[in-house]
Amino acid sequence: MKKIVSMAEAFDVAVAPHCPLGPIALAACVQIDACTPNAFIQEQSLGIHYNKGTDLLDYIENKDMFQFENGYIRIPEGPGLGVTVNKEKVIEASRIGHNWKNPVWRNYDGTVAEW
Repeated sequence: MKKIVSMAEAFDVAVAPHCPLGPIALAACVQIDACTPNAFIQEQSLGIHYNKGTDLLDYIENKDMFQFENGYIRIPEGPGLGVTVNKEKVIEASRIGHNWKNPVWRNYDGTVAEW
């Protein structure tokens, strides 16, 4: 990712990293954003309606690490990426398993609104 954003910077192109994957990936993206002058916005899925029961904060112990103030997120601190994984929660979730399917949003007439 750093190589890609650096190449974009050489051509004066802004970047908007997309990160729907989880707290570790988001922490890594935020670290890259902090050292990337052409980072314009950080996409993320914190608190989005389709994450019920599997939100970014559900699997970490330090739930206050991703705090937003005036549209900005603090750079995670601490060892590594600053994320402390709740191992018991991960083990519990692995026992349950998942049958996640991409939600389908429809318009009032039944047509697909979003893919």
